[in-house]
Amino acid sequence: MTTTHTPTIHLRGVQRTFASPDPEVGEVRAVDGIDLDIRPGEIVALLGPNGAGKTTTLDMVLGFTEPTAGAITVFGLAPQEAVLSGRVAAVLQTGGLLRDLTVRETVELVASTHPNPDSVDGVIDRAGLGAIQQQRVQSCSGGEQQRLRFALALLGDPDLLVLDEPTTGMDVAARHEFWASMRAEAEKGRTIVFATHYLQEAEDFAQRTVLMANGRIVADGPTDEVRRHAAGRRLSARVADGRIDEVLAEIADLPIVRSAVIERDRLVVETNDSDEIARLLLGTLGGSDLEIEAASLETAFIQLTRTGGAS
Repeated sequence: MTTTHTPTIHLRGVQRTFASPDPEVGEVRAVDGIDLDIRPGEIVALLGPNGAGKTTTLDMVLGFTEPTAGAITVFGLAPQEAVLSGRVAAVLQTGGLLRDLTVRETVELVASTHPNPDSVDGVIDRAGLGAIQQQRVQSCSGGEQQRLRFALALLGDPDLLVLDEPTTGMDVAARHEFWASMRAEAEKGRTIVFATHYLQEAEDFAQRTVLMANGRIVADGPTDEVRRHAAGRRLSARVADGRIDEVLAEIADLPIVRSAVIERDRLVVETNDSDEIARLLLGTLGGSDLEIEAASLETAFIQLTRTGGAS
């Protein structure tokens, strides 16, 4: 492993367009002028709905395709140079495995192509493949094949791991084991960038979330802040009998309130300013038994991808 003060990934004004099969549509802009810097040692989730531009962005970072406009560097190098230097490895969704080899034979074969590979036994253990190392690739499940790709990515001791939907095909237990392995790798100082459609993975694992929609970045920051800024908080309180409709009407008209409803015998409020609403509910409005919940990343995801960005 090596360290550097140069941004691990640097994108400026990056666009990528593709010709549409429909002549009336013309060009499709998959990535629409994004700026992004990822620093050494960060764990970043690239999150967004299908068609947001996540995979296209990672393809450009890995040098699989060139941007139509803008500039990309990885460790200060052109993406293909960075990959060839051995500092970058990827876990992709498909391809790259020989079905007739065993898991161990696959790791040994790829290890033979590296000038100074990590230990075969070591990467097999770190990827959780010990129990299936004599199994042929063709009989491995999709999740097991993803863990094998992870093992292959570790062989060169990369500084940057790029993961595109890495847990596709894994069940809940396998995803848990995979992320436990990834946490161990992150503790060694690797920069990890992963695209996922599992919101819980971003919430549980990423230090930073970059949320994309329609080829643009609509939110970027520490995962907790993205969630909090976009979704605010949810408060609920009991209100004295006979006053709940009156209190609901007064709260609902406030500009800091996103929604206010009655659920059973409680007033439930979603707001960007939980402190002010809490003071009102417990003070002048006579509420009691106050509960405050942080909104989920899912709520932020839905709001930001609908509105096109944080306000």
